[in-house]
Amino acid sequence: MKIYVGNLSFGTTEATLRSEFEAHGTVDEAAVVTDRETGRPRGFGFVTMNNDEQARAAIEALNGVELDGRTLTVNEARPKAPGGRGGGGPRRW
Repeated sequence: MKIYVGNLSFGTTEATLRSEFEAHGTVDEAAVVTDRETGRPRGFGFVTMNNDEQARAAIEALNGVELDGRTLTVNEARPKAPGGRGGGGPRRW
């Protein structure tokens, strides 16, 4: 299950994120999303856990918990909406 983790501190690392979730089960991947242009964190990330039961337990345990001075928003990630935003650059009408 892919888990969305929002309201991350800009100082939170992937290692910190992984460590928090590993307390609740096996983490396959932990990623903090960064801005393509600046490389700075965007304040959210994703954690992937193959065991759905462990993933749900992690969501329940960590949603609303403070990490690095910020209160986390943790829930099951939703798939990207089709036709969503993407690609920057000038628009050509």
